[in-house]
Amino acid sequence: MESRILDRIQSPEDLKTLKEEELLKLAQEIREDLIAVVSRTGGHLAASLGVVELTIALHRVFESPHDKIIWDVGHQCYPHKLLTGRREEFSTLRQLGGICGFPRHDESPHDAFNTGHGSTSVGAALGMAQARDLAGSRERIVAVIGDGSLTGGMALEALNYAGHLKSDLIVILNDNEMSISGSVGAIAAYLSRIRLDPHYIRARDNLDRMVGRLPRGASALEGLR
Repeated sequence: MESRILDRIQSPEDLKTLKEEELLKLAQEIREDLIAVVSRTGGHLAASLGVVELTIALHRVFESPHDKIIWDVGHQCYPHKLLTGRREEFSTLRQLGGICGFPRHDESPHDAFNTGHGSTSVGAALGMAQARDLAGSRERIVAVIGDGSLTGGMALEALNYAGHLKSDLIVILNDNEMSISGSVGAIAAYLSRIRLDPHYIRARDNLDRMVGRLPRGASALEGLR
């Protein structure tokens, strides 16, 4: 039987040695484990299935737990847990004495913030960035937030204050147009208009064509989609 790539991943450092084609296989193996375990234990499946490639990319680029990755909606952290040394315990997800269905700092140093539901990640990241600057250290702080959570007041206030402080932090927008229910309000309506604007669509399509002509450009675009 062919060995699984996921079984070789004991920490994010192991991701950095994989080839591009191995990453695609790894993503498939992660999804298979997610479906198998959550079908038995229960949990939030869709959110985690949607961030598999993003999670792999984050852990290849950044140096967790030195760099801090904060998940805005905690129940999308299942792929993160599989890649940060908790694969063997993953079958105990949300069970008595098992691993938590949300990030828990006392469970792993890779869980930078005990996230529950939405709109808290940017504020937490801003606080960590300020603490880092006061301590004179150099770790990178990353908040991963979806377009639904970005409409929350806490997220907007944190973005406003981060801009005022000019803090060095990274906010990754997972613009998947998904949330529990439809987004409402002026900001949601404005973002929807941007997505449908002919100038934006034309620029996006032109960029796709240019990137597609580059070496490995087509596979890169496929991964981003």
